[in-house]
Parts: sequence; structure tokens; C-alpha cells
Amino acid sequence: MTHPIHYRRALPDDAAACIDLRGRTRENAFSAAQLAELGITEDSWAAGIRDDALPGHIALEGERMVGYCFGDREGGEIVVLALLPAYEGRGIGRHLLDLAIADLVEAGHARLILGCAADPAVRSHGFYRYLGWRPTGEIDALGDEVLELHVGATP
Repeated sequence: MTHPIHYRRALPDDAAACIDLRGRTRENAFSAAQLAELGITEDSWAAGIRDDALPGHIALEGERMVGYCFGDREGGEIVVLALLPAYEGRGIGRHLLDLAIADLVEAGHARLILGCAADPAVRSHGFYRYLGWRPTGEIDALGDEVLELHVGATP
């Protein structure tokens, strides 16, 4: 039996499940060990949520986490959008992204950025462009193309 998807703010206790889910995505998966090499651990992720430096939202089916999206409050960056493959194409990722965008706009950002695969064969390449994100011409430290979204005047 499937349950409806519901959304809620991320809690520090979600960090371990977020790390686990990131390793099970279809594209751009990172294992816990790979994330740790980047300085992302359960403790650092939980601290970012607790301090509201990494505001995020979780999508759940029943009690099962199926996706999430987090932004960097200070930098105005969408740092991660992750979704289990079985839940792709249902609007969940777009809704999570919209929630994270709203958090960053509320924090005063009128220009948002994110790193995205430059390869058009990767799903995220078309997804973000379809939603209005545009290339900046920059490449980030992970080799991803930096995209931007202008969201209007700062409140």
C-alpha cells in the first residue's frame, strides 16, 4: 500500500537518513564515505540543520524518506536535491526545490545558484533549465556547471 507524499522541515535527526538516501539516487549518488571526504558527515549535516545554516525539507511516504532538498542560507545556493529513483517524475523534486527556494528568498536572496551536471544526458541538466535556471559560465570545485535563478527583488 502506498501512502500520500507529505513534506516537512528537516530535523537534525534526519541527517543519517539523508546521507543514506544520497547513496541510493539514480544519478550523482555519493556514498557516506565520499561525502565524508568532502567534509559532509552526519554530525556536520545535523549541525547545519540545527543552526538553520542548511534549511531543508523532507518528502516522506508514510514514515519513509523518499527525497529532500537543502539550501545554504548564507550563500543562496541549493546545495542538494535528492530523490529515490522510484519517486522521480511525480513532481516531488520540483516541490522540494520550490520549498528550498522559498527559504532562500525569505533569507533575502534574489539570485540563487546551484551546481548541475554539464552533460545534457543527465536528468538534472534539463530539469533545472526547464524550471528557469540559466548557466553562469562558471564551473564549481566538483566540476559541475553553475546555474542561477533570479527570483525578484529582495524583500
